[in-house]
Amino acid sequence: MIVAVDHVQLAAPPGAEGELRAFYVGVLGMTEVPKPPTLAARGGCWFRAGAVQLHLGVEDNFRGAGKAHPGLRVVGIEAYAELLAARGATVTWDAELPGHRRFYSCDPVGNRLEFLEPVPG
Repeated sequence: MIVAVDHVQLAAPPGAEGELRAFYVGVLGMTEVPKPPTLAARGGCWFRAGAVQLHLGVEDNFRGAGKAHPGLRVVGIEAYAELLAARGATVTWDAELPGHRRFYSCDPVGNRLEFLEPVPG
């Protein structure tokens, strides 16, 4: 029986770890999680915010995910969008999901990220 999502893995090109750290820590405000040594040798990096974990793994013939994406629930979406934009991230609002405010952004290697917050009432 599935009870929760443990993490979401996204791909990244070899050598992109510095850019990813700058974005996921410096822009999104996540914390880097050390990878176990046996996995660290493969490259990539892991991040956490509360119970949410995103793993970025190295893929040789990398192509950014343009449609597939994690949906990250946030609190205070307007302020969070302003913070991301002030830190240089793209913020593209979308009003197509009833009962939610949401926007999309992309990490520095082209992975699509969705940020959403339920609308009260």
